[in-house]
Amino acid sequence: MLDAEENISIKKQCKLLKINRNCFYYHPKSEAKENEEIIALLKAQYAFTPFYGYRKMTVWLQKQGFLVNEKRVRRLMKKMGWQTIYKAPKTTILNKEHEKYPYLLKDLVINKKNQVWATDITYIPMNKGFMYLIAIIDLHTRMVLNWEVSNSMNAEWCAKMLEETIEKYGKPEIFNTDQGSQYTSNVHIKVLKDNGIKISMDGKGRAIDNIFIERLWRSVKYENVYLQAYEDGISLHNGMKKYFDFYNNERFHQSLNYQTPSEMYHQNEAA
Repeated sequence: MLDAEENISIKKQCKLLKINRNCFYYHPKSEAKENEEIIALLKAQYAFTPFYGYRKMTVWLQKQGFLVNEKRVRRLMKKMGWQTIYKAPKTTILNKEHEKYPYLLKDLVINKKNQVWATDITYIPMNKGFMYLIAIIDLHTRMVLNWEVSNSMNAEWCAKMLEETIEKYGKPEIFNTDQGSQYTSNVHIKVLKDNGIKISMDGKGRAIDNIFIERLWRSVKYENVYLQAYEDGISLHNGMKKYFDFYNNERFHQSLNYQTPSEMYHQNEAA
């Protein structure tokens, strides 16, 4: 029998009570403190899954070890201004009335710069909402010739990008796009026809036809966007500028014999 006045070590007390010693030292966090942690996690996860609503976010948090219910997660998301977590928006919207053009790249040997350019639009998730990113690349060298971010993706924006790129780099023999309405629009087609550029379009629903720029988007998102969780358009633009400078001038490609796109594009120019 123990003496009531006997000093018993914490270790012995826990052993007698058959509880883990960690439980003795545990102090439950206040809800306010835990909410701060949850909000930080939600912001980080949003960059990966901007299409998750409060139900899926609740399940995700529970898998991280948080004892939360849907009501609490919904309240926190609303507090952050996330009344809705948007689904990934479509970047290819067809217009049935616009003329479509055949795909010209099948079995084509692409062996020189400015032989084929390709363009595409992707969405970039941010902590609140998203923006669109457009890029034009040279397929032979993988050089990103031009890029821009915007909160819309109208035809005039795409046509202006194309005109700027032609003015700086000359014109390609072939220009490849998907069948999105901005690319089949009269304003965009006119720029191509006025410059004598052959028009090539991916087959409907065939992202593989534009595989090189799809790979670019994967690199952009996994090497930069998903790691940064941009707050707004300005920070996104500045981040993309740094990334594309890196991509063109420092990131070497195995398919280019470990040269950078810029080295490949500009080689032999001095000759």
